[in-house]
Amino acid sequence: MRAGNAIPLMTLADPSGLMLPPAFRPLRLTDASAGTAHERACALARGDDEAAGTLVVGARPGTVEVAVVLAPEEPLSVARRVGLVGLTALAEAVGSHAPPDKPVTLDAAGTLFFDRARLGGGRLGWPQACAEEAVPDWLVFSAMLIASKREAGDPGHTPGSTSLEEEGFEAGADALVESFARHLLRGLSLWAEDGPAAALARGRDYLDADPETVHLDGTGWFDPIRGGPRL
Repeated sequence: MRAGNAIPLMTLADPSGLMLPPAFRPLRLTDASAGTAHERACALARGDDEAAGTLVVGARPGTVEVAVVLAPEEPLSVARRVGLVGLTALAEAVGSHAPPDKPVTLDAAGTLFFDRARLGGGRLGWPQACAEEAVPDWLVFSAMLIASKREAGDPGHTPGSTSLEEEGFEAGADALVESFARHLLRGLSLWAEDGPAAALARGRDYLDADPETVHLDGTGWFDPIRGGPRL
């Protein structure tokens, strides 16, 4: 499993303003009407053989949104497990910037909880025509976090969810995206060096289910009507 081909460090000083590991090429969306980062990354992957390593940052207000195009080297039945690697990287990024003494946990549907309240989650996309025993041309892991719930009004109306703002996170969206990229690269490197099982083992500290049951279709946390995490 690869993020992409390494690029020179000098290319990191790009207009996106993000400082990413050299395996990633940032693409920052500037218009929320262009769709989600997940949709944009999947479109790029379908249309560009060199899209692997592209990290798309979304523009939807009140949300931290990121998607990355990956280059699988294993059959789909194995490669899709990288979704848990991405989800673990998200949990690690949130945990590294979180106020102390509050747990970060994951469920089998790809939902991320902070202090037992829904904060966001992750999804995985791949070519729908790909057979289980075939190597997919691409994979896209994407994640969203609720940055603010101001649009929802009184927090009492949405007791099942929380936001970075409510929880007192001081890190901005870019810092969380950069942290996610670093943790994801660490997980992908472990996958390449020691195999999928070693990479997946990192998620056990966060996951409340058997890793084999994880299915990242977004049904547990993503609201297709509002195009973001359920509030």
